[in-house]
Amino acid sequence: MSLAKPWRDLDRTTVGSAPNRYGLYELGDDEGETVGFGTGVLRDELKEALAYGDATRVRWEVADSEAHAERLLAEHVEE
Repeated sequence: MSLAKPWRDLDRTTVGSAPNRYGLYELGDDEGETVGFGTGVLRDELKEALAYGDATRVRWEVADSEAHAERLLAEHVEE
């Protein structure tokens, strides 16, 4: 199940504005179709996605901890 957040362009500005906190992120393509989910420190993960991935859009949800981010991922993957 997708995050209930608007898509943002996956670019340097968006990566720079991402919180330096754990969270769940969703990567998408130009049409807004989900291409993957992940967890981790958002700014670090999005830097990597921008440099090495093929996604063009992103949305995220901040978590309180690494464990919380993993629970959010499990909830979205199950649905």
